This record gives sequence, C-alpha cells and structure tokens, in this order.
Amino acid sequence: MNILGKINYDFMSKRKVALVLSTLLIIIAIGSLVTRGLNLGLDFTGGTVVVVNFDEAVDVSQVREKLESSGYDNIVVKNFGSSKDVEITLPPQESDESAAATAEESSIEGESDEAKLSNDILQHLKDFDTSARISKADYVGSQVGGELIEQGSLALLYAIMGILIYVTVRFEWRFSLGAIAALVHDVVITAGVFSIWQVEFDLTVLAALLAVIGYSLNDTIVVFDRIRENFRKGRKATTEQVINTSIGQTLSRTVITSFTTLLVLLALFIFGGDLIHGFAFALLVGVIIGTYSSIFVATTTTLALGISREDLIPVEKEGANLDHIP
Repeated sequence: MNILGKINYDFMSKRKVALVLSTLLIIIAIGSLVTRGLNLGLDFTGGTVVVVNFDEAVDVSQVREKLESSGYDNIVVKNFGSSKDVEITLPPQESDESAAATAEESSIEGESDEAKLSNDILQHLKDFDTSARISKADYVGSQVGGELIEQGSLALLYAIMGILIYVTVRFEWRFSLGAIAALVHDVVITAGVFSIWQVEFDLTVLAALLAVIGYSLNDTIVVFDRIRENFRKGRKATTEQVINTSIGQTLSRTVITSFTTLLVLLALFIFGGDLIHGFAFALLVGVIIGTYSSIFVATTTTLALGISREDLIPVEKEGANLDHIP
C-alpha cells in the first residue's frame, strides 16, 4: 500500500515498452515524410479549385477522362458533398503563374484569368453534360502558398516556444522539456499519418495541429499539477510511485474527456463533409496520440531527466522564521 493511496496500475513499469513504441512510430512517420512528403492542398501549392454542379449523379472518373482529353494534366477530381457535385483541383498552370506575377499590378486581370479558366472547364464539361454549372471557383498563387507554408511553420514554432516558457515558469524546466517532447511526438506522428495515407494537408489541417498541441498540453498540465501536489503530500514515496498515483488519479478525467471529444470528432468526420474531413481526421489522430503521450511520453521524459521532490519544494532556510525578530 502506497501512502498516497491505492495505485491502480504501474504505468512507469511500461515506460520502456512505450519508448520503443513511440520511437518506432516516429521513425515510420519521419521516414514517410522524407520519402513521400505531405499531400499539400491548394492553400500551400497554389492552383485552381472549381466546384461544378450537375442535375444528375455523375461518375468522377468520366469527368476526369473528359478534362484530361481536353489537355488538363495532373488534375484531381472528386465528389464534393454529393454525387451531383464535383470538385476539380488543377495545379498551377502557365497562365496561372503569369497571373500571379501581375497580380500586384492588376487584381482585375487576375480575376479575369480565373474566370477564363473556369469558363473553359465549364465549356468542356457542358459537352459531357449540358446541366453542368459552376458554383465555386477559387485561385491561389504559388507565391501565396509558399508564404502560407512559412507562416504556418512559424506558428507551430512560436506555439512550442511559448509552451516551453509557460511550463518552465509554471512548474520546472524538467516538466517543460517533458511537455515539449510530448507535443513534438504528437505533431510528428499526426503529420506522419497524413503522409502515409496521403490525406490532403491544407490550412484546416494546420489549424487542427495547433488544436492538438493545445489539447495535449491541457492533459499534460493536469497530470503535472497532480504530480506536484502529490510530491508535497507523499514525503516517503518514490518519484515513480508519485507519478503512477498522479496518472491514476487523473486517468478517469482524461478518459472521459477524450472519449466525449472523440464522439464529436467522429460525427464531424462522418457527417461533416469534405470541407472539414481533413480537420476532423487530424483531430481524431491527435486526440488519441495526445492522450497516450500525456500518460507515457511527458511523464517518462520528466522522470528520465531526474525530477524529484526537492526540485518542486524549495528548501526552507534555517532560521528563516526568525527573520522578523529585530
């Protein structure tokens, strides 16, 4: 019996298994990111997206064949919400690059080029089905996409740096490194999943990664706060016992929070449509990985750095209670 209370499970005894699992997942994720890369969406690569509506359901493979025979290469054609709506994504064309180069001189010209491309696609599709009509057409220049990649990377970096400073001030530097290890672990594995399955990576997915950082940190902070509290209560308990007890005391809260969050995300993933499919998928993966990392990665890293009761409770100086006596 531990003086801090009954420990339901010895989590820290499994830290070596968790280390092997995490290392394996990170190696696979990084390997995929290096060899296959991310399937960057229009927000990052630039190009044109056109959504075409039809009166009847259409076969996307036939639409793709029609456009490819009309001279459009490397296009992506998929259903958009229903079988009657088709989303067509085109990589930057030579005309698109010319429009991007002159966008600062004339925004009107850029709009006319976009309209010309959309109308050209529509004319080809009307030969395929006379009911075809365009409901949406978006154009993003490749320069804008490059800037979004840079700004998105900086956003992730600034978020991690801010968390490092906050946890160091709020707790102790060993805790901050444990929290950062868990966050990097979560982001790399989530990005790796997108690379392995080649799910489109756009701005909504980047926003989801930032949300994953916040979610994972919240769970980690709850565990860290309980560890600090139990260090003060259990003077004779070892560091491993304190961490095991702290995880056990917060586990029910973590499981309930993660389960209810996953229910909402599953509903979004299944019924939310293509617009938020990537966002919901990223959060689904991130919540699962984040819950795991809060239990094993953050605490294991902190334990490996040698955290102890003395690091959290300042030593009272001898005679400090007599300083008020003149």
